[in-house]
Amino acid sequence: MEEELIGIKNAALSFVLEAEDLKSLEETKLQFLGKSGKLTLALKEVTKLPAEKRPAFGVLANEVKQTIEEAIEDKIKSLSAVKKTTLLEKIDVTNPGVKPPLGHLHLVTQAIEEIQSIFEKIGFVRVRYPEVEWDWYAFEALNFPPNHPARDDWETFFVDEKPHPKYGPVLLTPQTSSGQIREMTTNKPPIKMLNIAKCYRRQSDISHVPMFHQFEGLAVNTDLSISNLKGVLDYFVKAYFGKERQSRIRPYHFEFTEPSFEVDVSCGACNGKGCKLCKEGWLEMGGAGMVHPNVLKNCEIDPSVYNGFAFGWGVERVLMMKDGIKLDDIRTIYSDRMEFLEQF
Repeated sequence: MEEELIGIKNAALSFVLEAEDLKSLEETKLQFLGKSGKLTLALKEVTKLPAEKRPAFGVLANEVKQTIEEAIEDKIKSLSAVKKTTLLEKIDVTNPGVKPPLGHLHLVTQAIEEIQSIFEKIGFVRVRYPEVEWDWYAFEALNFPPNHPARDDWETFFVDEKPHPKYGPVLLTPQTSSGQIREMTTNKPPIKMLNIAKCYRRQSDISHVPMFHQFEGLAVNTDLSISNLKGVLDYFVKAYFGKERQSRIRPYHFEFTEPSFEVDVSCGACNGKGCKLCKEGWLEMGGAGMVHPNVLKNCEIDPSVYNGFAFGWGVERVLMMKDGIKLDDIRTIYSDRMEFLEQF
């Protein structure tokens, strides 16, 4: 009986080895392990053996069955791998693939790149200066008096660091105007620079966020006037908002310019006629003016020889004023809502 079991095992392994597909392998399984299979029938003969030989026969029979089952399982895995490889080989690699989704630059980054490109065309050079600054650069050298509200810790983020003996406390830049001082103390006239940077103020509502972006323009030379400033303003407004848009300046007060102006741009919704958005046909864009003589002196530039003009506006503000950008809350720009971000 033992010889019969060994013969069944060898025959089954031979059939398994020669099987070329899963169908023939299934037939081999039924032939040896099915209800009427050779091994099944052989096991039924165990009753004819003497009682003392039955345990050894049972152990051998189980080993034979396990060996055949393991061989069949291994062959199934082998045939499945071959089938998978064959399917892969039949794939037409010339068929167009499914492109993964691609992102894009954030709306504010797009605005910054466009603004930089506009001013570079008329000779302004992009510069970058620290976001963590000394009080002297952010306020003192810009002609701010010691008791000015902007220097209060309810308006400005001060850093908990030891003050500099000359430059005073450490703070986060509340405006890009500190870049004017950095530029004029580093380079002598003629100067024509554009500083675009993050600014920080303790404000948060529909028109303010604690971190935002400004772009600051500064020109210093021997013979600059308000007419030069107005020409730059008109150029930017038409290049950024459209040829039909107009700009105007209104007298105002800033510590670091004299005279100072608020800059308005004509409303794109009503073309300056007056509507619910603008009320009287104009939208406020930001500040500008001629560089204050004290600021020039603080940077060791002789105001009797040189003069200049400067302007500083919020990137997000001019972005929201652009045609096609319908935003009534600046905080939306920095949300993570994909339905908003994907529009741009």
